[in-house]
Amino acid sequence: MSQSFDARQLRETTAAESAPTPAQFRQAMLRHLQYTVGKSPQQASLFDWRMALSHTVRDYAVDPWFSATRRTWDEDRKRVYYLSMEFLIGRLLEDQAINLGLRDVMVQVLAEFGLSFDEVAEGEPDAALGNGGLGRLAACYLESMATMGCPAYGYGLRYEHGLFRQHFENGRQIETPENWLATDNPWDFTRPEAAYPVGFGGELHDHDGASIWSPRSKVLASAHDTPVVGYGGQWANTLRLWAAMPSADLFNLDRFNAGDFAAASEPEALARSLSRVLYPNDTTEGGKELRLSQEYFLTSASVQDILRRYLAAHDDLLKLPEFVAIQMNDTHPAIAGPELIRLLVDEHAVDFDTAVETATSVLGYTNHTLLPEALERWSVGLMRKVLPRHLQIIETLDTQFIALQGQAPNPVRLISNDQVSMGDLAFTTSHKVNGVSALHTELVSQELFPVHNELHPGRIVNITNGVTPRRWLKLANPSLAALITDTIGAGWESDLERLRELEPYAEDPAFRDAFGRSKRQAKEHFTGWLAAEHGIELPAEALYDAQVKRLHEYKRQLLNILWTIAHWQRIKRDPQANWVPRVKIFGGKAAPSYHMAKLIIQLINDVAEVVNNDPETRHLLRVVYPPNYGVSMAEKLIPAADLSEQISTAGMEASGTGNMKFALNGALTIGTLDGANVEIREHVGAENFFLFGLTTEQVGERRAQQGHSRAALEASQTLRDVLQAIAEGTFSPEDHHRYDGLLETMWNSDWFLVASDFEDYDRAQGEVADCYSDPEKWQRMAILNIARMGYFSSDRSIREYMSQIWDVESAL
Repeated sequence: MSQSFDARQLRETTAAESAPTPAQFRQAMLRHLQYTVGKSPQQASLFDWRMALSHTVRDYAVDPWFSATRRTWDEDRKRVYYLSMEFLIGRLLEDQAINLGLRDVMVQVLAEFGLSFDEVAEGEPDAALGNGGLGRLAACYLESMATMGCPAYGYGLRYEHGLFRQHFENGRQIETPENWLATDNPWDFTRPEAAYPVGFGGELHDHDGASIWSPRSKVLASAHDTPVVGYGGQWANTLRLWAAMPSADLFNLDRFNAGDFAAASEPEALARSLSRVLYPNDTTEGGKELRLSQEYFLTSASVQDILRRYLAAHDDLLKLPEFVAIQMNDTHPAIAGPELIRLLVDEHAVDFDTAVETATSVLGYTNHTLLPEALERWSVGLMRKVLPRHLQIIETLDTQFIALQGQAPNPVRLISNDQVSMGDLAFTTSHKVNGVSALHTELVSQELFPVHNELHPGRIVNITNGVTPRRWLKLANPSLAALITDTIGAGWESDLERLRELEPYAEDPAFRDAFGRSKRQAKEHFTGWLAAEHGIELPAEALYDAQVKRLHEYKRQLLNILWTIAHWQRIKRDPQANWVPRVKIFGGKAAPSYHMAKLIIQLINDVAEVVNNDPETRHLLRVVYPPNYGVSMAEKLIPAADLSEQISTAGMEASGTGNMKFALNGALTIGTLDGANVEIREHVGAENFFLFGLTTEQVGERRAQQGHSRAALEASQTLRDVLQAIAEGTFSPEDHHRYDGLLETMWNSDWFLVASDFEDYDRAQGEVADCYSDPEKWQRMAILNIARMGYFSSDRSIREYMSQIWDVESAL
């Protein structure tokens, strides 16, 4: 449901009315340059200007932040607490300035000093707090919660290095530490008063029938806050990140003075490891222990903070659900249920059954995947070693869950095969469980949690993902955003359904030309950055065909690059044919231990090396893979793209949000009926979507057929020619056997059905080329995609969370 006109108008005018004059902003910025940064304008570097500018913008963020906090306390409002291992927030300077209505005055004042805002802002590092869609979704949701006036905290970890910085050596992915905190973070407010002990290991003791947990070691969780300002500057929430610090009483000064520095520093080493790296390699027992410890560290600190805040204003913990909603973003924080139960029982003397009922009423769980390897499982031995009290609580919950199932012959267990299932645990301790697209939610109900769904009808709901139009259109694509505003007026940024007003303009030649110019500007911006940063020159008139996402076999970057080889071979056979010039763009990281994903990256880069240096074809086909894909690169690449590759095996992608960002920026989609592709196609129209591939039901049937991979290959001479070229070492002349494992998989298993979908993908790519050859038709389709994407705003998603799961009202 859209907001009323009055509310939208208020949001649009609030920021403008409170914006400073250029003179006021100039004075504030120069004061920070002198007194915060310690430089004069004559001596200041771009870094100095950025720091002064960031502190100035931050000052303007503090007023709505404080005001929102005071109102929440004064009005005793229910708060939402969003727990996530990832918050891929990207650069904050321009984002905050746009939401506060400061961007124009900021650009004007910098120009007075001969400075380009783009040059100043380009130096801001991306916060290394996430990996991909999960983290970017969390960031979009935080911004939308603030825009909607939903009182909320985001809780995450303040990773020292985040995931990793990616670069390529001879086509291979190389991982090095991400160093985003090498310089001061101007958006960070340290809160030393908000520190909580988090225990690990140790033993349980029985005392008058009660279990007493004596942890073996403890670390302190120290809070770092960042204000998150909503669009229009009326409301701001908090992103609270936890950094691990050694407990002072555990530092052994005697050992240190005796020269045993390593032993004396063990507590510090434990603490630093907890908030150093996102997703440590968990193929080893040590890696598993660290990852579980990280997840508990995040959860325990957050739940302690939530209870401390609640008890500051209330004394009845049984009323917690009236004032607290905790959302678990995937299974990473699933230990929140046992932790909240533990604190209620052990620290506040609530009886166990009441504690379970209270915790379940407070907690919600968002499921993001159907993949078994992504639904975390921890061995009982590891859980006993790290969290013995929590294992005891889970065992009790397991007993209750078995009893709930009655005489079932094979009851679902929270603990089975000596493993704790965190997905089942998250479900049983939540009052609502949501999928993130209509198809995904259906599969969650029918295939992932069918027993839970039968026992708890109505607990599973769907809330399709969304993206914030402020960052992913207004910030990322200013030329298109300006065209939209000039055409339908302001206000669409906070009411994205208004993009429907663009539909008639798809038939307007002048508007189509203007849209074409905006796309050209976006391409030139991207290619200019690509040339400056990576020395890659690209033709702006080509079709920009992009697949940027985490490397995983089910996302099928392999299908994309195999088709690229086939396309290159065709051009080689007939270079004078009427080919559409095409640039194939890849981006994304593979997990360090994911061998096949890293091999696919190497194949992409090996193909690029051959294709890009082929004088017969390079004017018609290029392959580029800029390293270290992240939010800032996406903000340049997505507006430039003509075609969005959303080609996962049907039934395996929960939702996707990149598909939404591309379509919102006027890229047409080639995709399967998977995740939110299904809903995007319904909204934009089947005639404006390049569909191919097996359906979810057909995927299951095909996998059940013995020899399906070999049969599909035998039916496709085109694909066999591609695999033969790889086998002959066309792309790895120094190592003909480099891709033997990949080829063996294609011939004999092909779980992700690359071969089965190849011919239909090839057909759809032919349709893409035909459409792109008709600029008017392509632009009409692209404009209709933009006009019909209003549903996929994260504002709509958050309104649904507020009403269906959190039971929270807007403060605006």
